[in-house]
Amino acid sequence: MKAFLKKLKKNPYMIAGLIITGLIVLMVIVGLFWMPYEPTKMNASEKLQGISVKHIMGTDNMGRDVFSRVMYGSRITLLIALGTVTIGVVLGTIIGALTGYFGGILDEVVMRIIDAMFAFPSILLALVIVSVFGTGWAQLLMSLGIAFIPSYARIVRGEVLRCKGMDYVESARLQGVSQFRMIFVHILPNIKGVLASSILIGFNNAVLAEAGLSYLGVGSQPPYASLGKMLSDAQQYMFTVPSYCLCPGIVIVLIVLGFSFLGEGIRRWK
Repeated sequence: MKAFLKKLKKNPYMIAGLIITGLIVLMVIVGLFWMPYEPTKMNASEKLQGISVKHIMGTDNMGRDVFSRVMYGSRITLLIALGTVTIGVVLGTIIGALTGYFGGILDEVVMRIIDAMFAFPSILLALVIVSVFGTGWAQLLMSLGIAFIPSYARIVRGEVLRCKGMDYVESARLQGVSQFRMIFVHILPNIKGVLASSILIGFNNAVLAEAGLSYLGVGSQPPYASLGKMLSDAQQYMFTVPSYCLCPGIVIVLIVLGFSFLGEGIRRWK
C-alpha cells in the first residue's frame, strides 16, 4: 500500500482522474437510491426556472428538475458507454488475437473487412446500424459496440504480432503449450497495459458518440433522459435559461476529462 501511495503522489494525472471520475460515479451510485425529484415528473408551474435552492440546476421546459435528470442521464450515458466498450473490447480482442497469431488467409480476409469498416467514422457506421435495428438505448448500445470492434481488433492484432516472436513465446512453444493457451495465457496478459489505456480512450469516445447520437434523437427516447438528449432539448433555451444547457454539457466534459486523466495516469504509471 505504501508503494502504491508513493507512486500515486508522483502521478498527478492519476490523482485528478480518480477524483473527477470518483465524483461522477458517486453521483450515479447515489442516484440509484435517491434523487431530489422524480426525473420524469413534469410541473407546468415551474418550467424553465434558473438555479435556486429548490432546484440547484434549475428546471427544463417541462418543469422537470435538471439535477435529477442529470443524475439519471449520467447513468444511462455511462451504462451505454460501458456496454459499448465491453462489446468492442471482447470481440475486438478475440478477432485481433486470432488474426495476429495465426495470420495467413484468416488475417487477410478479416483485416480487409476491418479496413472497410474503418472507412466509415464510428458515429456514421452506428447511424447505419441504428437505421436497420431502430432507435432506443439498447439498439444504440449494440450499434456503437459493433462500430468500436475494428479499433480494438487492430490494436490487439498489432500487439500480438509484436509479442509472438519474443523469447518467452518461443520458450512456451518449445514446451508444447497449445496455441490457444499461448494466445490467452501467455500473450494477452502481456499487452494489458496498452489495452487498459485503449479502453479508457475508447470509453471517452463512447461517451461522446452516445451524446452525439442521442443529440440526434437515436438514443434514449422520451420521457427518459441521457446527457446528449438533454443537450438537444436545451439548445433552444441556451440564452434564456443557460443552466438547462450548461449543466449536462459540463457533466459530459467532466466524464471525458476524468477518464482522459486516468488513461494518461496509467500510461505514466511506473
